[in-house]
Amino acid sequence: MAARLLTLAALALLLAGGGSRSAPRVVVYGSHDQEFTEAILRDFTARTGIRVDIRADTEADKSVALYQAIVREVGSPRGDVFWNGEIINTLRLKAQGLLRPYASPAAQPYPAWAKAADHTWHAFAARARVLLVHTRVPPDQRPRSIFDLTDPKWHGRVAMAKPQFGTTATHAACLFQALGAEKAERYYAALRPNVTLLPGNKDVAVQVAAGQFDVGFTDTDDAIIEVRRGMPVAIIYPDQGPDGLGTLFIPNTVAIIRGGPNPAAAEQLVDYLLSPEVEARLARGRSAQIPLNPQVAI
Repeated sequence: MAARLLTLAALALLLAGGGSRSAPRVVVYGSHDQEFTEAILRDFTARTGIRVDIRADTEADKSVALYQAIVREVGSPRGDVFWNGEIINTLRLKAQGLLRPYASPAAQPYPAWAKAADHTWHAFAARARVLLVHTRVPPDQRPRSIFDLTDPKWHGRVAMAKPQFGTTATHAACLFQALGAEKAERYYAALRPNVTLLPGNKDVAVQVAAGQFDVGFTDTDDAIIEVRRGMPVAIIYPDQGPDGLGTLFIPNTVAIIRGGPNPAAAEQLVDYLLSPEVEARLARGRSAQIPLNPQVAI
């Protein structure tokens, strides 16, 4: 009798939906700094009931390790969404056919250059590549261009993240495109004796703020944190003169991984990340990112 009651109870639970399916979820491969993403993804879960599982990178390897994981998993993807803190590895995945097109309604207000023509990726919330200078360097002696730092007087005084990864790699790729390979190679060859390579952009900002270096290449999010901490540093947006190359702005990108296990949840997350609310939040937060959606007012 007891066994029969237990069987009936289990059947009733199944008919009611209890235990018939797992809770909805989405798997995010994320190369954006976790301190800025986790709260946003928690709020997405609170609103939708969709659990977010995050596979994050490290400061040292940034999006490269996640790119490699997505490539390895082709045919049996484990991830659904790639939230990339830069764009180069997103473009590499697109070129390999590993991203699924999705024309998110939330992407409509964005400028055309901020999204792929085939909707395989969308850009949002940019950062600028800046020079962070210790204030012991007098204002009239501070670099105004990235090319100033090839001068031998900066020997041993400059820090930069490893150029194989993250936004430093994106910066290098853009310089090779803008200058041409020969001129870009000459630039990096002249810069190399003056530079110490560190694991990531955050390390650069922290060590310049601590006085270990006079100047460092970094991103606005890491630089602004040191300014807000009251550290003796100043931010320079380089190459702003009339003949200057200009300051490079690098956006976050978001894309859906082709064949991912949770396609509907992936689309909901992309819609959320591209919303004006999230861009405004990233702009007003510690990362101080630059909105690309013209509907965002900060």
